[in-house]
Formats: sequence, structure tokens, C-alpha cells
Amino acid sequence: MDLTAARPTFYGDIGFWADRTPVHEAASLGRVLQLRQLLDDGASVNTVTVDNMTPLHDACIQDHPQCVRMLLDAGAQVDVRNIHGSTALCYACASGSLECVRLLLDHGASVNPSLTALTASPLHEACIRGANVNAIKFHETALHHAAKVSRPDLIELLVEFGGDVNVTDNLGRKAIDYTTSGSPSHTCLQYYQSTPLSLQQLSRITLREMLGTRALQAVTKLDISQRIISYLCYTR
Repeated sequence: MDLTAARPTFYGDIGFWADRTPVHEAASLGRVLQLRQLLDDGASVNTVTVDNMTPLHDACIQDHPQCVRMLLDAGAQVDVRNIHGSTALCYACASGSLECVRLLLDHGASVNPSLTALTASPLHEACIRGANVNAIKFHETALHHAAKVSRPDLIELLVEFGGDVNVTDNLGRKAIDYTTSGSPSHTCLQYYQSTPLSLQQLSRITLREMLGTRALQAVTKLDISQRIISYLCYTR
């Protein structure tokens, strides 16, 4: 099968699948001008590789926020999962990129995606990666990744946007289980586990869940007092 020719994806209507494309390469290497030219010339922003990697995944894992912003502005679908069930947000956290994480959250990335991750068969896994047919790496949230790279700033940002510190991965572990006792990340997660979110935080999260990326624009148009608007907006 010729994988260099784009064909309809087997993983849902999110674009096309192909071998790695010039858009993937430009995003991965942080070549902003090349990426802009490709998109201006009509290249698909949501092309996925055979293991369901999008250019957005590549830009996030390599910590290229300018490319991430460009892809999102061009219509990149923010919550596409790769063959391991990881979203671009997971990859941004894995790379420790606070700027990429914030961009994804501002564009509506799900902090707590459902744990019915898009997965491949063990045979497909073995063919693509040569891995143990029984090996799995599914159901990790962005918080798990932030914990693994010891980034309390990422943890705080994710919780601010509704990240659930009690969600477990496929091994039954919470994010705190990937931290060292007494470390800043462990202390941060321990605090959030024992301290209920404030009414302000809960109100902000509910607003965002209902309105998505339009929340900040919509709330300013509501027929409510400016004091309540300030209370609901994500401003410090």
C-alpha cells in the first residue's frame, strides 16, 4: 500500500491519513514560515499518520508554540487522539510546555477526556511499532503527564481549567502517584486532592464547559453586573 498518497482515514472523519507529510515535518521542526506557506497553499491541517499523529501532536511534543498557534488558527482539531490515546494536550504536558498547554486550553482542549480512548488492535500495534502485543499505554490524562515531568505550574493550570486530580490511568494510578513525596508537584496535587475547589473556580469551569472557547466573549454580553462578570472571567 502506498502510504504517501493521502486516503480517507480509518479513525473517523478528521481529515486524511498518510505517511508523514510536509506539514508534520514543518510542525515538528518548528519551521513557522514553511508551515504558513503549506497551509496557505491548501495543505490539510488535520492530516493524520498511520498511527494517528496530527501535526498538532508533533508541534506540541517538540514545544513549538508558534506552530501550535498557527495550526489551531487554521482549524486543527484539538482533541484528536493518536494510536496510544494521547491528545495534543497530553503531549504538550509531556514536553513541559506551559505556553502550548495554555494555547490548547484556550482553544477548548478537553482536560478530562473520556477514558474510551481510540485504540488500535494488538496486531496493528505490533505491525506499526514492533512492540509487545500485550503492551498498553492508554488512558493517561494531561495531569498524569504534567506530574511525570514534575511541573506544578502545569498542574495548577490544568486544575484551573477543570482537571480532575482523582482520575486514574489504566494502571489505576492517579497523577500524584507519579510524583515524589515532598516534591512541589506532589504537594500541589496533595493540596488539590484535599481542598475542594472554590465557588469561583467551579463557576468558571461550568461556564467554560457550557460555552467552550466562547465563554469569555459570551459572559461580557450577559445582562448581569460588571462585578459578577469580573468574578466569572479568567482574570486574576
